[in-house]
Amino acid sequence: MKKYKIAALLMFFHGAFMEIGGCLCLIPVLIFGSENLDMSKYFSFIVPYLQDNLYMMSIVGLIYGIVRVTGAIGLWRNKMWGLVLSIINCVITMALMIFMLPAGIMDGIFACSSLILMLMQYFGNKKIVEPV
Repeated sequence: MKKYKIAALLMFFHGAFMEIGGCLCLIPVLIFGSENLDMSKYFSFIVPYLQDNLYMMSIVGLIYGIVRVTGAIGLWRNKMWGLVLSIINCVITMALMIFMLPAGIMDGIFACSSLILMLMQYFGNKKIVEPV
């Protein structure tokens, strides 16, 4: 049970502070306008399409953050849906992190660590094939 709690905390931190918090930091830019601020100076992605659509990327990040925090809360409360949602979220993050370099490195560290903890807790010491 302890590994689930640690994974839930990692996922909550990742979703709340990195994903949702990062998106909320863009509110002043939206309010005061972006003509004085070139966001591409502060955020860079290796895929040009993502780099050209940073505002849409922030909305997608907000959605990911909300889903990640929801899964973390379900996992913390020991709900099976929280475990499944968290695993799905971690696997998707692992698949997409390569497209979002350099920010994807931290996403990968948090998602992979959480996924490993959840799988270790769920499967425990079970063997693939029990000796006969």
